[in-house]
Amino acid sequence: MSDKSETTEIVIVGAGFTGLSAALELKKAGIGFLLLEARGRVGGRVEALETGPGEPIDSGGQFLCQDMPELMALVRARGKTLVETHVDGAFVAQPAMPGLAAERTYLGSMAIRDRMNGIEPGDPAIAGLTVAAWLERQDDAGEAKAAFRSMIEGLWCLALEKVPLWYLIGNDRRITNEAPELQYFLAETIHSLAEDLAGDLGDPVRLGTPVTRIEHGLGGIRAVTEKGTVEARAVLVAASPVMASRIAFSPPLPDALVAALGAWQGGTVIKIVVRYSRAFWRDKGLSGMVMWRDVPGLFVCDTSKDDKHPALVVFIGGPSAMEWRSYGQEGLRSRLATRLVEALGPEAANWTGFAIRYWFNDTGSVGGYSDLIVDMKATNAERTILVGAPPVYFASSELSPSFPGYIEGAIVAGRIAARKIIADVQSAIATSASGS
Repeated sequence: MSDKSETTEIVIVGAGFTGLSAALELKKAGIGFLLLEARGRVGGRVEALETGPGEPIDSGGQFLCQDMPELMALVRARGKTLVETHVDGAFVAQPAMPGLAAERTYLGSMAIRDRMNGIEPGDPAIAGLTVAAWLERQDDAGEAKAAFRSMIEGLWCLALEKVPLWYLIGNDRRITNEAPELQYFLAETIHSLAEDLAGDLGDPVRLGTPVTRIEHGLGGIRAVTEKGTVEARAVLVAASPVMASRIAFSPPLPDALVAALGAWQGGTVIKIVVRYSRAFWRDKGLSGMVMWRDVPGLFVCDTSKDDKHPALVVFIGGPSAMEWRSYGQEGLRSRLATRLVEALGPEAANWTGFAIRYWFNDTGSVGGYSDLIVDMKATNAERTILVGAPPVYFASSELSPSFPGYIEGAIVAGRIAARKIIADVQSAIATSASGS
């Protein structure tokens, strides 16, 4: 480790949308900071890959809708180009079923979700129940229950057997959009928005600088990296609970906080962008949207930016992602081709480009789309993490009061945490100045 040492007011660990948003609030308030990011890029679970000259695609978080006010405001302020996701045409259910049956199955799955969200998270009757155990008790048709499982494992990217029912209800209630979540994406990529925010921050953003240990006490904090140390009044760990739990703290954090950080597990998802020479599914009157009931969490939709860039995006979430990764690259491609042909026709096997990104909760990496509480008894985990152990603070999209697990939630969480730190720092300065 280098002997280099720096000082600042606040250290922020993690340059996803949470850390970037918090940093911008501190900058606006005139409070000094350093933003330390382990990766060689900003964005966290948002990133871009280039699949051809001048053809960047979002390999991480991508979609947004008009009911996400903070994210939409940033998009407008930065002059980004909204692309409306193509949804005109027929939705395909797999295995295939007649149109009316498919509609009944979809409506049935949504009725299950609505019924679930009508339960109070603190209801003693659901104590100890996983989502899977609760679903088993429902009297709905088997196809509707299979569609519900596919939808939930596709969105939350963990097996329903692992997720406490009280947690999913509380989490889902905070996702309040009425417009479809897949309403828009950005022609320039959502990752370009993260890069714009980092550009506003300038030199205080340090990439390739993982924080390995945080020493903390009444006198402030010391963030230790391979490149040196940073001393500050406080630290904001702007990372998911699983990633935050991997940082060493000296002295150790309070037991309740350690337990709260350890109550989570990252999701597992594979994201694939498949390019074609033409949007052949549209010629057939299809939207390009497909959901499978026999492969929970497998979902496809149209992400063509324009007529020159026909593309489908494929998501494989939860246990299905673990299974499909085990097939290897060629096995996965073969199985996907078979599935797409069954749903959309033989042209689906003739792709011209294929980009794949695995989002798994491996050591040193992060799962998608977010971390979830898997400890049935950890009902106070979120509150405990948000209280933190000042001068050590925590924030992440998972902890947001709105849209947890989404970019919108990350922006909200970062701003709330920064404002709390600003108030605490200003109060400490005032107290010191008064000699109290």
